Amino acid sequence: MSIRLHDAEWWHAAGDAAVCDLCPHGCRIAPGRTGRCGVRMNVEGRLVALAYGRPAAVHVDPIEKKPLYHFLPGTQTYSLGTLGCNLSCRFCQNYSLATAVMGLADAEGPELAPAQIAVEARRTGCASVALTYNEPTVWAEYGRDIAVAAHAAGLKVVSVTNGFIQPAAAEAFYRQIDAANVDLKAFDDDFYRRLCGARLQPVLDTLKLLRRLGVWLEVTNLVIPGENDTPAGLRELCRWVAAELGPDTPLHFSAFFPTHRLTNRPVTPRATLELAARLAAEAGLRQVHLGNLHLAA
Repeated sequence: MSIRLHDAEWWHAAGDAAVCDLCPHGCRIAPGRTGRCGVRMNVEGRLVALAYGRPAAVHVDPIEKKPLYHFLPGTQTYSLGTLGCNLSCRFCQNYSLATAVMGLADAEGPELAPAQIAVEARRTGCASVALTYNEPTVWAEYGRDIAVAAHAAGLKVVSVTNGFIQPAAAEAFYRQIDAANVDLKAFDDDFYRRLCGARLQPVLDTLKLLRRLGVWLEVTNLVIPGENDTPAGLRELCRWVAAELGPDTPLHFSAFFPTHRLTNRPVTPRATLELAARLAAEAGLRQVHLGNLHLAA
């Protein structure tokens, strides 16, 4: 089988290492190794995007599942994801995809080209293509090319993302994206460091950048008992969204259920989600939605 390696963008050389400039981790990647995302590899001094053209999951979903409630409501979206993630969330619901690491052997065989994705999206009656399931940032080159092909076919493109991306890469990538749901995991940097292996500020910067670029924006917060569910923390998150993103920004609060490496926390009580909704309304937010209510205790 032949191997076609796609050059990555957003990196620079440092001796024989490749320093990735895609996300705030800034991984310094030695030859033959991948960065923290598991899908960007230094091959003989150049950074390659191993996940390009190789989706690991493809489905047709309601757009509301992303969740996007106010962008093309009632339509279907052609959803795909690859492998890898630049966060290490202990509560990841798609950890089988997010924690996978790719090697050169995984880049063998035929690809699913961006133009083919656009054709399939039209054939299945979808109004959009969704970059989802794992973190689109780590396959940004593929996602960008999919967006170009989708737009040429008259389709919209949405991204479901953790928002942990460098500003220059975000500017280039999100100019091709029509709508995004950003997972604002907590309004607490310690939470991000302990449970996600990341930091809060880059996510806030991405949210403000998307608003400036005119990308349709919805925000999701997974409410985890004992971690990010205090009234003070929820109130601070709501006030920030209202002040920085605008009172009409849709905000989704979702119930947590034990999974992956965070199994010592209970399912989110319905009362906690209802409290979050009241706090959001008090902060002036006008579009508040509760998700996973069938799981809530």
